[in-house]
Amino acid sequence: MAKSRRGRGGAEAVTETVDGGLAELRPDRDRPRGWTLLLDGAPQSHVDLDDPAFLDFPYQRRLGHIADLAGPPGAPLRVVHLGGGALTLARYVAATRPRSTQQVVEIDTPLVQFVRRQLPWDSGWRIRVRGGDARAGLAKIPDGWADLIIADVFGQARTPAHLTSTEFVAEVRRVLRPGGFYAANLADGPGGAQGAGAARGAAPLSFLRGQIATVGSAFAELCLTADPAVLRGKRFGNAVLLASDTALPLAELTRRAASDPQSARVEHGRALADFTGGATPVTDATAVASPAPPAKAFD
Repeated sequence: MAKSRRGRGGAEAVTETVDGGLAELRPDRDRPRGWTLLLDGAPQSHVDLDDPAFLDFPYQRRLGHIADLAGPPGAPLRVVHLGGGALTLARYVAATRPRSTQQVVEIDTPLVQFVRRQLPWDSGWRIRVRGGDARAGLAKIPDGWADLIIADVFGQARTPAHLTSTEFVAEVRRVLRPGGFYAANLADGPGGAQGAGAARGAAPLSFLRGQIATVGSAFAELCLTADPAVLRGKRFGNAVLLASDTALPLAELTRRAASDPQSARVEHGRALADFTGGATPVTDATAVASPAPPAKAFD
């Protein structure tokens, strides 16, 4: 059962226990119908019911730029969202590209029900939400169906290991049409990855470097967008990896990333290869979950 408590400015926060922990919708003090979704205190996404094209979180703005450039301006797309949260990006695509057809795969069915009740979306939008594991849901989608696949899956603030392997990326490649885009929201920081034989205190950004190598084993074109401090391994944060089998809109992505309220850098080509530093692809047998965020990362 959802519970409410009074927040700042008189609006009430709403909480409910879901499969992933305690979900909280916290009112935005600056936007009358804006809400932030948190799971066990970790911010997941932000939605403005009055303006679904507004993207508050920096990583979501970067994914929004990719959606903007995944086809002719305003033209409908076929989009697969692995991970639902508050359906922020699905709402964005529906608002900016009417008549788009979208499939969302979210394992936490009680979370979807909570969001649907508290933050309902337009019934005319072509958004289908499937309950279940992201990889299993992806396997049900026909070959070449998607123009864009967005992976934004976290459990206990970590990307599950089975969504980080070459076998998973091969399934992504199967579902994408030729020339389609694959975008993954990844998180890493100074502590590096752990597991699959990795020693404690592994090198900074080792998980992220391994993901670049893994996705690069299936796609010819890659770029990475992140805050410069994250790319230098100075702090934990998000990085958006974009891949395709055709040339990427690098100049426009770079311009948009630099002009965002929280500016970011785009790495590609030789600079991205140097950043990857000889990391090798991971398989189902060797894949590990992304590193846990440090204590107080979301304070």
